[in-house]
Amino acid sequence: MIAVAALPTAGEGGAVAWDFSTDPEFQAQLDWMDAFVTEEVEPLDLLWGSKPYHPLDDDLRAIVDPLKEQVRDRGLWACHLGPELGGRGYGQVKLALMNEILGRSPWAPIIFGTQAPDTGNAEIIAHYGTDGQKQRYLQPLLDGELFSCYSMTEPQGGSDPALFETRAVRDGDGWVIDGWKYFSSNARTASFLIVMAITDPDTDAYHGMSMFLVPTDTPGLVIERNIGLLGERSPGGGMHALIHYDGVRVPAESLLGGEGQAFVIAQTRLGGGRVHHAMRTVGMARRALDMLCERAVSRRTRKGTLADLASVRDYVADSYIELTQFRLLVLWVAWTIDQGGDPRDVRRDIAAIKVVTPRILHDVTQRAIQVHGALGVSDEMPLGGLWMTSPIMGLVDGPTEVHRTTVARQVLQGYEPVEGLWPSQHLPTRIAAAREKYADHPGALRTAAGADLVEHQVGNL
Repeated sequence: MIAVAALPTAGEGGAVAWDFSTDPEFQAQLDWMDAFVTEEVEPLDLLWGSKPYHPLDDDLRAIVDPLKEQVRDRGLWACHLGPELGGRGYGQVKLALMNEILGRSPWAPIIFGTQAPDTGNAEIIAHYGTDGQKQRYLQPLLDGELFSCYSMTEPQGGSDPALFETRAVRDGDGWVIDGWKYFSSNARTASFLIVMAITDPDTDAYHGMSMFLVPTDTPGLVIERNIGLLGERSPGGGMHALIHYDGVRVPAESLLGGEGQAFVIAQTRLGGGRVHHAMRTVGMARRALDMLCERAVSRRTRKGTLADLASVRDYVADSYIELTQFRLLVLWVAWTIDQGGDPRDVRRDIAAIKVVTPRILHDVTQRAIQVHGALGVSDEMPLGGLWMTSPIMGLVDGPTEVHRTTVARQVLQGYEPVEGLWPSQHLPTRIAAAREKYADHPGALRTAAGADLVEHQVGNL
């Protein structure tokens, strides 16, 4: 895999230039990760693929814990966190390059301490939590000893906070939560949930909601059923719960951040999550492209290999071009975040990569399936799983349509309506202005007539 990072360097006079190289020391870490994931982690996917978000039993712990220790020894554990929390505080560009590798394997994020939704949950507890909350919830989360759940989406309102109904009402020295949450990922194996609820119904959703840390064994917290996503089949259902909060009583110290801060906390968390989904998708799509190319040069027909067919070459070319464009866009967003330090400052571009994420994974995987023929849609290849992940990527952390609207709205904010009848690039108007500007220049008097000049200019567009 080509190591590309969008990094600024100082040029002459202190000007900022672009550098698409990767620091040799960090490249060595990436090379180690690549080999480690291939040789040590991917076998876990093949034998225990359905258990990465389940508590470890003694037999599996004997395999997984030594792998985690190797990652720690390399200084690559939970690199999204700052040194004060046991991480390296890597910027988003480095995380992007790492996540391209981790995205190939469901188990890899667990082994490297970067699994969703725990990464996002850990970040907001670290940022907004009290010392007591950090001790009770954050440290075990960072140690990989427990899982967490982000419980926000509701059955009637999806991910739109303006339509939420779950309430948290003050009662004595605590709060009582009532309502329903839907698609609360990993709730069945989580030790605690971060719950978003209305605490002030008299104001808007952006100021009247708060977040609470709720242990999963709290009375009144009822998992009605666990929903599986595309391709998931297990006796106990999937990993995405429908939860009834039926008079769930929590103490005052369960409030995460200040009262009414839920929307700000959610945006902090979801922005980073969207970027990391895109980073991992680069790795998944690259895996599909590798399978496509390998099959193209290996499978023979009566007239040569599949790679000799023009249609297959088109598949390869389009996939490579589209994936490279997507990867550079992800790295650009990562670099932009590193410069500002706050994902909220680049909301437009985060939304943009979120729009492209499901599309690139679908298109590259679909072509790989086509080239593999019947084998591509069988359970003897991983392509079906990748293909089914693409529509999930179009919905997780907000649907594509919402993000597309965000991009358009923010792009349009940079434009003003033109005054008068004609567009600003209307050629007759611009030519008249140009002639007025150079009215005293002899050459301007010898130009072609206005209509002829317009025709000439349009013909050159």
